Amino acid sequence: MLRRTLPPLHAPLRALLLAVGLGAAACPALAADAQEAIVQFLQVQTAGLPGQARIKVNMPSAALPPCEAPEAFLPNGAAAWGRVSVGLRCNGERPWTRYIQAHVAVEGRYLVAARAIEAGQAIGAGDVAARTGDLTALPKSIVADPAELKGMVAVNRVAAGAPLKREQLRGTVVIQQGQTVQVVAGGPGFTVSTEARALTRAEIGGLVQAKTRDGRLLSGVADEEGQVRMAQ
Repeated sequence: MLRRTLPPLHAPLRALLLAVGLGAAACPALAADAQEAIVQFLQVQTAGLPGQARIKVNMPSAALPPCEAPEAFLPNGAAAWGRVSVGLRCNGERPWTRYIQAHVAVEGRYLVAARAIEAGQAIGAGDVAARTGDLTALPKSIVADPAELKGMVAVNRVAAGAPLKREQLRGTVVIQQGQTVQVVAGGPGFTVSTEARALTRAEIGGLVQAKTRDGRLLSGVADEEGQVRMAQ
């Protein structure tokens, strides 16, 4: 039986094949390191968000250049919210920068109308219900805290099941311009009050200025009883 003997490889060719083999083996490891760097970076960025963050990184099909310690960052103006382009850079001898697409979903609670709410209607606890979902898929003005609804009325009609947004709400007007109001101030162990005329109208929690009979200008916050509470 005849055996065919292959000629020995030249040294440059052997080096080239070895480099190609090492590069192929290193690519998956580099991609995994880069992906881990992005995930860890986004976990830090989402630590204070009102919900549980779920992060997905879409690594490119093209191999990344070699790098011992890839570093993730967010471009100016970008936020770890919804679909985002995350920067990845290498500060080695041959520095490079790439941008990787990622998606950050934030699973959290928000409020919806439990039943239809008419325009001008005061919103009570029975008018809303809590839901859980991806907050990044909802308007940024979504209401999540029931405390935000205290003293609020609907600006326009809200359909049953619709998420509540801040622009759909306004505070209840408790002081009208020109109205005589009580301006109240107090401290530890004492409370004083005086009559004054409101210079502007105010909602609950809104700032209001009032003028006393002797011409003094006082300012404070309108409370639920229509009084002006001065800061202590």
